Amino acid sequence: MDMIWWLLIAVFFIASYVGLVVPIIPSVIVLWGGFLIYLFALSGSLSVWFWIGMGVLTVFLLVVDILANIVFVKRTGGTKWGERAALIGVIIGAFVYPPFGLIIVPFVLVLLTELLQQQTLNDAVRIAFASFLAFLSSSFAKAVVQTVMIIWFFIEVWIS
Repeated sequence: MDMIWWLLIAVFFIASYVGLVVPIIPSVIVLWGGFLIYLFALSGSLSVWFWIGMGVLTVFLLVVDILANIVFVKRTGGTKWGERAALIGVIIGAFVYPPFGLIIVPFVLVLLTELLQQQTLNDAVRIAFASFLAFLSSSFAKAVVQTVMIIWFFIEVWIS
């Protein structure tokens, strides 16, 4: 029976990576599902430091998407309205044909918003492209953090 639980944990961990490109799958929550299966189904134990670390990294993962779009738009000369459009685009894009919705919706919203704010077409495209770069960089950052979380989990399991 333990083998089935470990297989399920592996499925949860793999699904957390799928969630990076299919945002309808909440990556970090699925990752926690694997931790909780170990804790309750396998009667495993994980240190207090592990749970504190996972809590901190989870908050980081949840904030990365939102901040990445805002920061990238701001750094490329976007307006406050462009930053807001990027945030709204990420939220709406998560429900529009993932993962393409997370790329296209913020791009289009930021482009249109910046054009309405009197930016030139070249500047508006550059600023909108920043939302695409934000998606790529936040996905990469989340993949790295999730890998750290999974490695930390296996180290904790191996030690205990």
